[in-house]
Amino acid sequence: MTMSYWLKNVRLEIGYKKDNGQVIGTETEIKHLFISEGKISRIVDCLEEIPSNSKVKDAGGLLLIPSFVEKHVHLDKTYMGDKWRASRPANGVLERCEIEKDILASISSSIEARAKALLDVLLSAGSTHVRTHVDIYPEVKLQNLEGVKRALDSYDDKVGSEVVAFAQHGLLGNGTVNLMREAVRSGAGIVGSVDPATADNNIEESLVQLIDIAVEGNADIDLHLHDPGHLGVFTMQRFAYLTKQAGWEGRVAISHAFGLGDVSKEEARSMADMLKDAGISIITSLPIGRGVPVDLLDECGVEVMIGNDNIFDSWWPTGNGDILERVGRLIEKYRWTNEFALSQALRYITGGITSLDQDGNQAWPKPGVKANMILVDASCSAETIARRSERKVVFYKGNIVAGSLSK
Repeated sequence: MTMSYWLKNVRLEIGYKKDNGQVIGTETEIKHLFISEGKISRIVDCLEEIPSNSKVKDAGGLLLIPSFVEKHVHLDKTYMGDKWRASRPANGVLERCEIEKDILASISSSIEARAKALLDVLLSAGSTHVRTHVDIYPEVKLQNLEGVKRALDSYDDKVGSEVVAFAQHGLLGNGTVNLMREAVRSGAGIVGSVDPATADNNIEESLVQLIDIAVEGNADIDLHLHDPGHLGVFTMQRFAYLTKQAGWEGRVAISHAFGLGDVSKEEARSMADMLKDAGISIITSLPIGRGVPVDLLDECGVEVMIGNDNIFDSWWPTGNGDILERVGRLIEKYRWTNEFALSQALRYITGGITSLDQDGNQAWPKPGVKANMILVDASCSAETIARRSERKVVFYKGNIVAGSLSK
């Protein structure tokens, strides 16, 4: 439980500066915040006197923004905390999966230890909530899930989490469906699989089985779909139809969805409308050279979120866990270089939260919200996004989980 205290001299964004209707900057004010029971209980003017008997921490004029939501990592796959390894060459996803199995089976460090090492990296970059996929397959059964759960349980006071039971090596065959059901009973709140056409050779059966597992276990769904072009779009069409048929609208995400970026704009728009109707969100890691039309999805009202995906593992040797780097790719692609566009880009990594709404009204923080937040060395959120500003202190439910204050 967080002790109650005042966080004084906090810089908050209060509105946009405009010239002839154009946003040219961001207005900020210094405030004092009272933190109690893990929430921001009060926000007062900096001239208001803080009670003399209160515990006080001084933000020193640093900017306060909401902490980040990391929507796509693999805590069970990472080599973080273990020795250096580059990726081995592979001819496609299926061969990559087999290489990964062999490597992970030979590593002496535990899943729990490596997961904790990656969580520390994510926390230092400002992410206080993670969605982690955990591989479920016959050779390891639920061992990956158990190791990741131990790590997350020990970090329960530092980071919120969602766990996806993930059929990385295919859902159909080899008893994986039953293992997935067991994983849901063991605490996985989301289920996922990968490329029904490629991994399972049966789009319909794979999707039906995945949705059946979710409905039976009252779990959400996160489908990884790398299949390109019209194959990927057809899979999304069937998935959207089956989602609505099951009444699972608002509980489903598609990660990657590369097919949306391979077809014509008209076809992509039609698919986006179907996704919106089925309440399906898109999670992207914004890979260079592939991706999704984020601007079009925004126009159609489809929720888009960003995750780092692979961070130093057999799939990819790089990655520093900094989700601001991923947003940087987005603003470069669409040339979102003005104050308004930069500040609004924050929503892709905060679960939709921005300090200022589309009209320039203060949207965050408000009394009563969770004190999941970051003090950054920046004048405004636009600068934070553009310059990947240093995160000085990270809070989760009011507790400092990364960095420090002098008082």
